This record gives sequence, C-alpha cells and structure tokens, in this order.
Amino acid sequence: MFTYITTTTVPSFTQLQNDLNISYSQVNWTVAIPALGLAVGPLFWSSLADIYGRRIIFIIGTIIALVATIGAAVAKNYGGYMAARFFQGFGVSPGATVGMAVVGDLFFEYERGQKLGLWVLAIDAGLLVGPIIGGFMDLVSSAWIEWLTAILFALLLVLELAFMSETLYPRNHMLSRMPWNTSLDSADVEKVGREKSDAAAVDLKRTKKLMFLNFKPVPGMRHPKPWDSVTRFILTFKYPVVVIGVLIFCFAWYWWILSIITMLPAAYPNYSPQIQGLLFLGLLIGTLFSEIFFSGRLSDYIVMRLAKKNNGVRIPEMRLWLAYPAALLSAIGLIIWGISIDKAYHWIVGQIAFVLFAAGIQMGNTVVTSYIVDSYPLQSMSVITFYSVFLNLSAFINPVSFLFSPPPNSLNRPFHPPNKPPLTPTRAVLHRPLASPLRLDPHLRRPRHHHLLRLRPRLGRIARLGSEIEGYGRPAGLGESGVRYAVRRFCV
Repeated sequence: MFTYITTTTVPSFTQLQNDLNISYSQVNWTVAIPALGLAVGPLFWSSLADIYGRRIIFIIGTIIALVATIGAAVAKNYGGYMAARFFQGFGVSPGATVGMAVVGDLFFEYERGQKLGLWVLAIDAGLLVGPIIGGFMDLVSSAWIEWLTAILFALLLVLELAFMSETLYPRNHMLSRMPWNTSLDSADVEKVGREKSDAAAVDLKRTKKLMFLNFKPVPGMRHPKPWDSVTRFILTFKYPVVVIGVLIFCFAWYWWILSIITMLPAAYPNYSPQIQGLLFLGLLIGTLFSEIFFSGRLSDYIVMRLAKKNNGVRIPEMRLWLAYPAALLSAIGLIIWGISIDKAYHWIVGQIAFVLFAAGIQMGNTVVTSYIVDSYPLQSMSVITFYSVFLNLSAFINPVSFLFSPPPNSLNRPFHPPNKPPLTPTRAVLHRPLASPLRLDPHLRRPRHHHLLRLRPRLGRIARLGSEIEGYGRPAGLGESGVRYAVRRFCV
C-alpha cells in the first residue's frame, strides 16, 4: 500500500480530467502530491517509532490513510482531492523508515540483503500492481478506485490490530542487565562465565505485555526527542557515501520509473484504461524476476565470495558490484521503450523493454539500500530516513518536466461544456485538433494515415460542423448517416 496509492489512479487520468475539470499537467500532480506526503512522513514518524514502538505508529498511519482515502473518493473539487491525496501518502509513509527498521529488529546482518530485497520488492510491486487494478476499477468510476483502496486499508487495519506484534526490543539494555551464568554445567571451560541466564531474570516489562494500544514509551529504550529525526536527517549530509549514493540513485535512476508510469497513458492513447493498466505487467514481471534471481540473494552471494578473497573481511563497497549490470539493464530498457513508442512498434516490444528496465531498477534499489545500511549500521534509521525522503522527493518533482513541454494531445482533450452531454466517440473525433496530433501522435505516422495530410481541408470542414452535431443542433442537409460516412471515409 506504500506505493500502491500513488499510481493506482494513473489509468483514470482521462476520467479525472473530466471529473475535476483539470489539465494534463494538473492531473500529473495528483500522483506527485502523495509522494510529497511520503517524503515528509518519515521525518515525523521515525523518532516516534523509536519512542512508542513500531506497532502503534503503523496503526495510526493506517487510520490516517483510510480516512484520507475516503476523502479522496468523495472529493468534488481539485483542491479537496489533492489534500486527501497528500494525507494518503503521509499516512502510509511509516512503511518506509519504520518498515525498514522492523527488518533490522528481526534479522541478522548476513540475512539483511535478502530481507531488504523483499522489502524493496513489496514497495516496487505496489507501484506496479496499483495501475493494473486501477485500470479495471475505472470501468465503474474513478471514485471506485479510491473506494477499493479504502477497503484494502480497512482490511490492513484489522490485520495490524489482530496479528502485528511489537518488534522494538531493548536488546542492549537487556544484555547489560542480565546476570552471568556461573554454573559449571558447560563442558567447554572457555564458555563458563560467558553464557547469559534467562531474560526473565531482568525486572523489565516485556514488549508482549504492553497495552494493546500502547501510547507510553517502550521501557528500557533510549528515547530520542520527537524532533531528532529532522536533526539526524540534516546531520546525515556529513556522510558523503550516503549523500552521493542516494542522490544519484534517486534523481538519475529511480526518477525515470515514475516518468514512465505517468507517461504510459499518453504513450498508448488508443488503448482503454483497462488495457493501459495491463501494460504495467512488463514492469511487474521484471521486478519479480529480478528479485527472485538477482537482487537480494545475488548481492549476498557476491559479498560472501568477495569476503572470502579478503580474508573473511566484509566491506560495504562489495555491494556495489551488482550496480553496474543493474544500471546497464535500466538504460537498455529505457532506450528500447522510447524507440518503440517513437516508431509505433508492436506493444510487445515495449513490454520486453519494461522487463529489462524494471529488473535494473529493482537490482539498483536493493544495492543502494543494502550499501548505505551496511556503511553506517549504527545510524541505520538516519540513513533510511535520508533515503526515503529523497526517493519520494524525486517522485514529487517529476511532473515539473511536463511544465517545459507540451502535454500529449491524447490526454489534452477538450472538455465538454457545462450542462452538455459528454463527448461521444463520434464527437470526440470531430472535435479533435487536426494539425498538432498529425505531427506528434506516433500512432498516426503509420502509412495508412498518411492520406490525412492531404485531406486536412475536408477534415477541417467536418470539424466545424461537429460543434452542431449530436446534442448541439444539426446543420440542415447533413443527416446522421452522412456524419458517420464522413467520419468513416476521412478519419478511420
């Protein structure tokens, strides 16, 4: 759900434009605003999770996301919809830093690469599954995309209340207070005096015995100030390894995946929202394939092999070897996809490109997260927060690129006037601007459309008549069969 909420509305862009009466640039910001909430949230939640525990933060965040999703479903104007979308992102943002902290609570360092890979897989899968489901929910309405999301949040809240345990554990405090075991039962004299006794001997309230909804600081922990996460975020800039690695990945690598996601409806304008949603399957397949065969397990394997050659010493930079093939895969996939759209190749070419591109992104994401955590394990929460903030900031600024280029004509359609019936397919064709789409729409560059350039004057006459057809008043002497013939003869 962390990234599902940001992209599930992408196939309904055209419907959102009509419902909210907004432009193509504005509808792109409906994806960027949740990313802003995802960027701001970690600065707010991280310290609170170290004070009150992971469980209560997840529950509160899910409640906020649930309420915000209901608000987005019933929003009647652009401002209300954008406010709801921001709090959707803010509510699910604990899944970034707090979710990664749970992985650190539960697993050892040698398991971290694989587990972080699964965590990254869950985030990337949500980013890609969202449009697939949203495309089919758009058959009902764009609002029902949000209602389904609200149902999923309600189910998630029930699961958290029923099954989620607190993972924040005062491990260092317990080790310092547990008495030594001085028994001589051990056959190994070297181990006598070093084994610890039962943890129950320490008079400290166990995390399993905390209240069902715990609003008190977890006992035995060193509790930071609520604003410490902001302070630690600023101080992280003194670690060049983290800064350089995160900024390069976020703004020169990961940034492109959201660019492709928001451009996909414009790249395939002739397909329905449901088919456009299915076109995200290539990205999903590439992500899953990469995680199963290459990302976490391969990263751990490479580090293990290199450590053996280095006298058993592991260093974080061993993680970076996997970044080179990952970057190459992403670049190749991105180039192939761009060419396939420009030359109007068959959609399967774009899907193959998506598999390569997504595989590289997944591998790179796993490499970067594992590398920065291995580099500064004692500051893992700080570097995770730094990573999450800039990852989502890169998604937030993504629509800025659309301000410097004309919007795709397939999504910049004229809206029907107030109190008038919506455009039917016939009227949409008749009202379509003639000059610019013939130059810019790659699907109209095929040989069978070349005759449109010679028939532009006659198409212009048909377009002028279109404003008076089907509900706007019919000109004398032009019957409906004549309109259908004109469209079939000159526009198909």
